[in-house]
Order: sequence, then structure tokens, then C-alpha cells
Amino acid sequence: MNYRQTFALLTLATLLSGCGTSPPRSPEDICEIFREKSDWYDAAQVTQNRWGVPIQVPFAIMYQESGYRYDAKTPRKYLLWVIPWGRVSTASGYAQAKDEVWSDYQKSTGRNWADREDFDDAIDFIGWYMDKTTLINGVYKYDAYNQYLNYHEGWGGFRNKTYASKAWLPPTARKVQNRSDMYARQYAGCKEDLNRGFWSRFWHWL
Repeated sequence: MNYRQTFALLTLATLLSGCGTSPPRSPEDICEIFREKSDWYDAAQVTQNRWGVPIQVPFAIMYQESGYRYDAKTPRKYLLWVIPWGRVSTASGYAQAKDEVWSDYQKSTGRNWADREDFDDAIDFIGWYMDKTTLINGVYKYDAYNQYLNYHEGWGGFRNKTYASKAWLPPTARKVQNRSDMYARQYAGCKEDLNRGFWSRFWHWL
């Protein structure tokens, strides 16, 4: 194998390792997530700059919704408890976005090619949704608790307090807030190192 072939294979391996098609090995630590998947950090920064959202909140929402699984889908429905009959909802992908809301996102942003199974698109979608939540319902972008309630119930549902009839949902939103707070503390401790770029991440893994 000559030099060019070796270089091409190494480049391909690097690109494939950053595709984001598998969950991170350490989902409890946002610094380790970014060290493992540097392209996710790049996407997080783009989303932060585009929508003015703190990095930790979209990640806390995504963790809750899909566990960082690109192919996550809602549970199946069954006819007569046996025959598969569609799914509970159309939510799918990293962000668990429903068909109609994803279509609104595509139209609003002009990103008609966006794919729910693509990490960059999914994190951008969450940033877009959070920005709309702030505009529509006045929820602070650092307020992961109420951002999640909007994300889960929709803007109208949040205004109508539909979450109040779902005993499990406020505690779930609290988990999202707690994870966001944890991610924020972790990120504060590794941001400088991450921003040194590729070589810092390279030496970390040696």
C-alpha cells in the first residue's frame, strides 16, 4: 500500500469515526462527548452562534429525547395487542422531531435537505425550537426546565399548561434542567482545552 492509499484510508476512517451514527461512550460527561466527537462540538458552536442558545441545554434535551441515538423512534402501537399498527407518533431521530414541526423548521430556515438522522441538522433544529420558544412564550434560553416543557408539549400546550395533567412530565423536565446544569459545569472546565483545537484532542487520546 502506497502513501496516498494509506493517507486516504486514514482520512476516511477519521471522517467515519465522527459521523455521529452511534451514541457517545460517555454521555454523562459533555467534555468527553466533545473529545470523542469533535464534529459534534463544531455543530454545537454553530448552533450556539446561530440561535443564541447555551451549548448545554440542547444537549440535555437531546439526551432526554433520544439518548443520542440517530435512529430513535417512538414505541409501536399494536392492534389487538399483537399486530404492529404504526407508532405512537411521528417523532424520530436525534431530536425526536415530529413530521409537522420538522417541516416547519425546514420551511422557516430554508434547510429543505435537513435530515433528522443527521446530528448537525438535529442540534440546529433544537436551537431553532428554543429560539422560537423564547420569542413565543418568553422562556429564557438558559431555563432548561421550561424550554423542555415547551419542547415536549408545544408552544400552545405550554401556554395551556397541558403538562400539569401529566404527573411524570415536570419531574422529567427537572432531570433535563439538572443535566443541563451538570453539563454547564463540565463544559466550563474543558472549554479552553477544547478550543485549542484538533491537536489538543489528539494528544488527549494518546
